[in-house]
Amino acid sequence: MTHRWFDKRSAMAGLLLCAGAMLIGPAAADSDEDSEHPDRDSHRSDRDRDANRFEIRTLSNRADLISGGDALVEVQVPGHVNPDAVVISLNGHDITAAFTRNTAARSFRGLVSGLADGRNTLEAGAREHHGSGHTEKLEITNHPIGGPVLLGSQTTPWICATPAAVPQVGDTPASNASGLTTFAIDAQCNIATEFHLFYRTKTPVSVNNGADGNCVFVLPDPSPTTTAPTPAFSCFQPYVPGTTPAALVASTTTSAGVTLPYIVRVERGTLNRGIYDIAVLFDPTKPAWTPTAPQPQWNGKLLYTFGASTGQPRLQFRSEQNWVVAGITGTNDDSALRLGFMVADNSLTDSLFNSNRVLNAETLMMMKEHIVDTYGEIKYTMGNGCSGGSIQQNTAASIFPGLLDGIQPGCDFSDSITTGLEVTDCVLLVNFYAGPEWTALMAGAGLTQAQINAKKAAIDGHLDQSGCQQWNNQFGFNNKPGNFVPLLVNNPITGTLAPSGAPRNNCRLPAALVYDPVTNPNGTRCGDPDLATAVWGTTANENAPGSVRARQTGDNVGIQYGLKALLDGKITAEEFVTLNEKIGGFDADSNRRAARSTADLPALDIAYRAGIVSSGRNLGKLPIIDSRGWDEQGIHYIWRSFAERARIEAANDGDHGNQVMWRYGTGLLPVTPAQIAAVTVKSFLTMDTWLSNLNTSAPKQTINSVRTHSQVIAGKPAAAVDLCFLLADTAFSTPIFDMAVCDANAPQADGLGRLAKHASPRQIAGGPLAENILKCQLKPLNSADYAPLVLSSEHLARLHAVFPDGVCDWSEPGVGQRRAASPLTFADGPGGERLHRAPE
Repeated sequence: MTHRWFDKRSAMAGLLLCAGAMLIGPAAADSDEDSEHPDRDSHRSDRDRDANRFEIRTLSNRADLISGGDALVEVQVPGHVNPDAVVISLNGHDITAAFTRNTAARSFRGLVSGLADGRNTLEAGAREHHGSGHTEKLEITNHPIGGPVLLGSQTTPWICATPAAVPQVGDTPASNASGLTTFAIDAQCNIATEFHLFYRTKTPVSVNNGADGNCVFVLPDPSPTTTAPTPAFSCFQPYVPGTTPAALVASTTTSAGVTLPYIVRVERGTLNRGIYDIAVLFDPTKPAWTPTAPQPQWNGKLLYTFGASTGQPRLQFRSEQNWVVAGITGTNDDSALRLGFMVADNSLTDSLFNSNRVLNAETLMMMKEHIVDTYGEIKYTMGNGCSGGSIQQNTAASIFPGLLDGIQPGCDFSDSITTGLEVTDCVLLVNFYAGPEWTALMAGAGLTQAQINAKKAAIDGHLDQSGCQQWNNQFGFNNKPGNFVPLLVNNPITGTLAPSGAPRNNCRLPAALVYDPVTNPNGTRCGDPDLATAVWGTTANENAPGSVRARQTGDNVGIQYGLKALLDGKITAEEFVTLNEKIGGFDADSNRRAARSTADLPALDIAYRAGIVSSGRNLGKLPIIDSRGWDEQGIHYIWRSFAERARIEAANDGDHGNQVMWRYGTGLLPVTPAQIAAVTVKSFLTMDTWLSNLNTSAPKQTINSVRTHSQVIAGKPAAAVDLCFLLADTAFSTPIFDMAVCDANAPQADGLGRLAKHASPRQIAGGPLAENILKCQLKPLNSADYAPLVLSSEHLARLHAVFPDGVCDWSEPGVGQRRAASPLTFADGPGGERLHRAPE
């Protein structure tokens, strides 16, 4: 077993192979017409560059956002200077020997290591008596490999992972298995990096998850790595140089036409307090891989895979992703690796382990920098991921445009903060339906259970009553700051609720360490916004005077739940009025209360400015292939894909040409080899073509600069079009391109086709499909708004009592709603400020 310490500099030691693990050391771009983007013109084009001056540029990230102590740098030499006379220095020390000269391009490239935390001065010039004597300086600001970079602080406590999982003992927290063999060396949970080799066996891949006796693309390195062996049925097995017979190793041919033994090197380490994997084809017989001399089987392309669900634990985890299949659904496809793509993940870009969306973007940015500094320049970065993985992709593209060049959201949600609107509305609704007022109304009307459930579905906007129940049961307690016992729907037909299980908390910490308003008011708060106080800031906690809490955006003031159901005649006026009288809201500790929820106004501004509410303007600047399966009785609703489209259209004069949608009704995800080939593999290959086109038609000037909406559409391949597969076409053999046919296919109980979109409680209340209004502007309640219904004076009086300040005016932007100003930096504190133009 070999290790590379977290500062990356010791990796210069070279190449070491030992017992299946390997250590190698590193020796080591887009024109954006958006005048607001801080990378605009941050590096002058060749045409505009002053030929009489040195030019220094960092290739792995902006010079003010460098991390880990090193950066890949290029120095362009003026035409009148003899390259033999060039001197490059760091903080006054000559480091010219770290650079490789390109005579034809009159440039030098090298990995600048030894950067101190904070500001460093890199200087390039000519030795005295050789040229003009002019020098150029670039200030490089370096941050720790453990972070933060964009954020000003990191959440505590943070429990480091260990080689083997350690259970909780009393008030001592548990720790997770890291997938590494040594322990963290500091409070930022930095653990020595390890490298492992695996080979693809010649055993055919299974078509039925191993039942046929063939191999499966499971993780060949399960945790804990120290004791868990590679499963015998894994298609990848440990490779030991000099020991593993060549006859056992399959071969592969990359997208660039390079044929070689199918051996993969996996780098596992820690970065920004998360645990990452980087997997790529590797030839152990070749010289050490350096950023200036990558091995040729890497095609230069990065597939970054984002994990699903959502959560805010205060523990370090190994990524939930499988680097073998790289987010391509199922366990029978390894397209990315065998074609020469690099695959990467990090536990802090897995939504299950991190719901702080700025931290997700920061981690992705640092991962890309590490890859460039270690492996060489990236041609493009493509994302994929389902559900919470779609949230991580969309919000990264919105919070820091340019980090991702193309995304493939499956089971799509535009972001988490507006998804939370439906979650909280559903929690309120299922509790109202189980309450005495609704129960009495239904009993008094003599309705059957089917009729009652039809009313619930009409209010919720869903296919049936089960949707809101699923939101309540799966994520209804995600914002709880303390210990709780979840109150779950235990009968999906009647909707009855009951406490379920033992007390728990969202931090996954011992109960005694966690907030309680009475016994532990300053304990760790575990709600969703509490993980991101560095973004939101804090305010006085009204539930525990003397303590503070994170600002939050939850609000339902003025919302007329069930309005469309009333106007459509699906609920009565009495039911509508009672619903709005009794639905209530949440307090700052996520306790239900009679009063409506009220947002902290500064948080609204932050959510929009930072792009945490995903910006249609920013989402319009990259290719999107949205794979939408069927989960209308769960939580992944078809309307979500159309909501993202609506945001893009609103920001781009009605155009959504950068987003294509592939729908199918067989289930949430493709499951058979034919379905996977037709959707997820095809999406991957189509996105590859799209991004390769863009690299030619609209090349990037810097690694994280941004393309325009029109550029993205101009590079679109013929295969990138809306389509669906009809329900009876279980082999996904015949794509349908007529969206009206798709929408009408296989009508459901409510009369809508299986692939048609439903709605949300807020859309039924009159809100927009884009679902991007956190808090609505108010207007006076007006009886004419209910026409042709005529509400009684009693009902109107009761509604005026419910809405003394008015009802939502959905024709107006939301309170605090504005165009995103992202990317922001929060280094100087919560709220953030816009990144200035990159240093040059």
